[in-house]
Amino acid sequence: MTLFKHRMTVRDYECDMQGVVNNAVYQNYLEHARHEFLKTRGLDFARLTADGIIVVVVRAEIDFLRSLRSGDAFDVSVAPVRESKIRLAFEQTIVHAETAEMMLRARVITTAVNERGRPYLPTALQVLLS
Repeated sequence: MTLFKHRMTVRDYECDMQGVVNNAVYQNYLEHARHEFLKTRGLDFARLTADGIIVVVVRAEIDFLRSLRSGDAFDVSVAPVRESKIRLAFEQTIVHAETAEMMLRARVITTAVNERGRPYLPTALQVLLS
């Protein structure tokens, strides 16, 4: 279930020597889309941090299916799912805007940590599930 899509375009410097997007750059795309999704729900990642809600990635599962190239436009989808009492998963895809080919599928699992470093799922983040 896709709740949110964000359109982006590959920039030249994101590509490696083979002319395709470097694998590490895809995590930046995924993270940027999650931050944009938060904004649509009235949340701001920097504000959460300032308020002492430290959101961290605890696991990232990424299936690289096809490669994006410089200039390609693509959509990054975001769908939050409650993973457990203290974890929130984001199911994400990257789809080529022109061909509609799925380029990547990912599941990024997050939690928040309190001032003692203990994981929890604060009320502020539960708005993402409604």
